[in-house]
Amino acid sequence: MSPRKPNMESTIYFGADGWWHGRVTMGVKNDGSPDRRHRRAKTKAEVRRKVRELERLRDQGRATTAGRKPTVARWMETYLTDIASLKLKPRSLDDYWSKTRNDIIPGVGQHRIDKLQPEHLERMYRAMLDAGHAPSHVVKVHRILSRALKIAHRRRIIGENVATLVDPPSIDEIEANPFTKEEAKAFLEAASKRPTFMRWIVGVGMGFRQGETLGLRWSYVDLEAELFRPEWQLQRLTWRHGCEDTHACGARLHRFEPCPAGCARHKSYKRGCPKPCPKTCTRHASACPQRKEGGLVFTRPKTKKSRNAVPIPPVFIPFLHEHKAGQEELRAAAGELWQEHDVVFSRPDGRPLDPRADYEEFKELLKEAGIDDRRLYDGSRHTAGTILNELGVDMPTIMEILRHTQISQTRRYVKGRSHLSKDAMRRMGEFFVPAPSTPDPGPTETRTETADTRAARARRRRRIR
Repeated sequence: MSPRKPNMESTIYFGADGWWHGRVTMGVKNDGSPDRRHRRAKTKAEVRRKVRELERLRDQGRATTAGRKPTVARWMETYLTDIASLKLKPRSLDDYWSKTRNDIIPGVGQHRIDKLQPEHLERMYRAMLDAGHAPSHVVKVHRILSRALKIAHRRRIIGENVATLVDPPSIDEIEANPFTKEEAKAFLEAASKRPTFMRWIVGVGMGFRQGETLGLRWSYVDLEAELFRPEWQLQRLTWRHGCEDTHACGARLHRFEPCPAGCARHKSYKRGCPKPCPKTCTRHASACPQRKEGGLVFTRPKTKKSRNAVPIPPVFIPFLHEHKAGQEELRAAAGELWQEHDVVFSRPDGRPLDPRADYEEFKELLKEAGIDDRRLYDGSRHTAGTILNELGVDMPTIMEILRHTQISQTRRYVKGRSHLSKDAMRRMGEFFVPAPSTPDPGPTETRTETADTRAARARRRRRIR
């Protein structure tokens, strides 16, 4: 009888099925039973190599946990529900869910997470680009998937994060297109005819984000000290189910078949017909009787520096006093219909301005001012940073006004102007090659004679003689 092998020692043997088998003790499972892993190969040398590799991972503490690994779709659901939701802001979490449902799960969702290969991701990215997605969209999907796989690797569910082996497509950075000084004045002149004039003064003149501007509250406005404190922002969040059976709740809205060709129902949809619902669809929370955490909501800004106080230009103070007095008149006219939210910019009934209506008004003002189409960010933060730069304000000060965490971000916001570049290069050229001096015109005829003119003539006559 052979002696018993020591604990944690592996076993290699030739089986009746014609294969060489190896069994490695990795430790203990969650239920207390031994965690024994199996490897097999056609030759003894090959199975010995596999056993040694598994022993190396065990000894280094890098072996994956026991049990069948989830699919990518199941792991992404676990990651977003239980892990990412504890850290991400609501809007960011909604974006993660959207890209997971629309791109990651249809692309690689059925692969087991430990069987995922770099080639699978590369084919998915190629298909997304061929379908018309921008490279920036593909890069965002890559980052979301890479982050989820990183957590799985950290928890030893997988042995390697394959997303780190894939190079996502390169991004061509979108060039900022801010207003010129003349365009900014024309835009504000068009806005002065509307009740929301002060909203655009703050957005264009101070570089506030849309959510920060619409979320400004009088409690955080100090007109005496001339300071804005953007402690809150207004965002539209996706509704969430408050019921237990989320699939049954939206049963009447589930649509499992794609729309027919020439669909008239979704003709007005900018992105075309929506995709069919999955068989286990848990969406349509907006129709849930117990819906929660959605609609227009006041949330904290993303970073702490975004909440820094911003000085108000003194010339804006009279306009703000006038705006506040006008809002008091609206409150008195609305009476019991007034809904108090303490916002600086409100509708006639006291509710905050709708971000969608605000965006549409921006586009209307562009047409009225005769300005070509551009993004809302170009007309607010990019414009404020660029005009401050043209006025001679240094980058660190602009960074403080725009409340950026890094000056490199500020430099991306500020766009140089051609006339500033020309003036700078003119001064550079004059430094290296000074401008030619004015030539000496030589003696000129005068009507009056100096005191020594007669003596000088006498000296010349003597020299001639």
